[in-house]
Amino acid sequence: MNPVAFSQKWVNTTHHERGTIHNFRHFDYLLTSSAGPFLHLQTDSNRQGPAGQSLIEFQMAQLRFHNTKTGQKEEFEPIEPGRVRMYACGPTVYDRAHIGNARQAVVFDVLFRLLRNLYGEGVLYVRNITDVDDKINARALELWNSDGAQSLADVVRVITNETIEWYREDMGALSVLTPDLEPRATEFIPEMIELILRLLEGGFAYVAEGHVLFSVDAYSAYGDFSRRSPEDMEAGARVEIAPYKRNPVDFVLWKPSDSNEPGWDSPWGRGRPGWHIECSAMSLKLLGNNFDIHAGGADLIFPHHENEIAQSICANPGSEFARYWMHNGLLTVNGRKMSKSLGNVITIKDLTNKGISGGAIRLTLLSTHYRQSLDWTETKLEENTRAMERWAGMMEDAPNCTGAVSPEIVAALSDDLNTPKAIAELHRLAKEGDFGSLKASVELLGLLTGESGTGRVQVEDGMQNLIERLLQERAGARGRRHFDEADRIRDLLLSAGVEIKDGPQGTEWSATSRFNPDRLEQGNPGDSAIVGGFADDG
Repeated sequence: MNPVAFSQKWVNTTHHERGTIHNFRHFDYLLTSSAGPFLHLQTDSNRQGPAGQSLIEFQMAQLRFHNTKTGQKEEFEPIEPGRVRMYACGPTVYDRAHIGNARQAVVFDVLFRLLRNLYGEGVLYVRNITDVDDKINARALELWNSDGAQSLADVVRVITNETIEWYREDMGALSVLTPDLEPRATEFIPEMIELILRLLEGGFAYVAEGHVLFSVDAYSAYGDFSRRSPEDMEAGARVEIAPYKRNPVDFVLWKPSDSNEPGWDSPWGRGRPGWHIECSAMSLKLLGNNFDIHAGGADLIFPHHENEIAQSICANPGSEFARYWMHNGLLTVNGRKMSKSLGNVITIKDLTNKGISGGAIRLTLLSTHYRQSLDWTETKLEENTRAMERWAGMMEDAPNCTGAVSPEIVAALSDDLNTPKAIAELHRLAKEGDFGSLKASVELLGLLTGESGTGRVQVEDGMQNLIERLLQERAGARGRRHFDEADRIRDLLLSAGVEIKDGPQGTEWSATSRFNPDRLEQGNPGDSAIVGGFADDG
């Protein structure tokens, strides 16, 4: 039996039970228990309890998600009752975020909001930043002047830091909440090396020509997750063919770096991690060997997530790694794949520069079920822009309206994040003039402006002095080329809700609505959401 708190009263109920509660005369409440979420309560005025008391009927909200691992829609049950641990593959930081990147961020932001609404503080959401990758190195080579004072590694650092700040700005415009933790891959190199050593000791990996590779033949279940045959896997995307591989599908865990490339000392010489090992190291360290949800784009199912599962389970025999796997569909533009060669890449910055609201962009990204492909068109964007303007106008005309989230909204989202059905309910609420419920429901979906955290707040003098001192320390560290210390200070400021912008005249800063002076005084960015990134999610 699980206790449920409501209006100073207690009632015991099981997780899936329907029943009645005495003494309450209000209706349509949303509440949670230690076991999980309620969908709603509603007064039944035609039924009377003892001494003529009104009865309230209630029903638990059962979450159901499509699990890529099993290929079926399943009831969601956390590994630990009342606690949900979730990991989403984050972005690779080398260019502006486009609408395809944003779709993944927005979809799993809705999932985060739903889980947080239902489980409260029991949710831990981790989304990584890939800040070491060959794409980043290639971008740096385009900008690097070999005759200049900066090394290629310095240019890589400038690119990743700059694009991380861009990403925070773009996702803020879409009201994407900052996850609880956003670890950077470069902060977990020791964990990656330790994980690789365990794979070598277990006979699941081998060393060849300065590389360490995972041997897919050593893991009999390889290919089961993506349901691919060996032939399909060899022809799969992003599988690098190399003569030193025992099997063409074997994937790189560690690779050598030349003198200009970013690199770290390791038992196999100076080098850098392969793409796949990064997410395993970060998720295992922060969430444990077994956690609830792993999310990402459908393009990551193979090889990235297939490889993550293989290396994580082999390094931790007896574990299952992630229990539920959720993947969003891809995005096209006017029926065509988005690519630079076609000239149809649309960035979030492109849209906001045109005056398109973040709410309209977000609504368009949620207008198609997350598992289906989304075709982005100007017509859809215009329709959703008009819808957001109508809803905003209604809520502005009734600023004091209050209400609860519509139970139909919660029910739709609880059924495999059915956002089209939830949006249809928003239209119904607007049509019927239920502005209180409309406002609460729009907030749950993250469609209200002002949730983005980009609004500026005033900072008291003492805290201003602290921020200025930290910026001076950061400038001094950069001048001495102590980039790790400069990055630590920058991450501390960002995690506390202080945005910084470096320019020719120095560094400008502003405190956003997420400003947290306590976090700033603690001086420990590792305890908080660090930063965000973009380009390829992984």
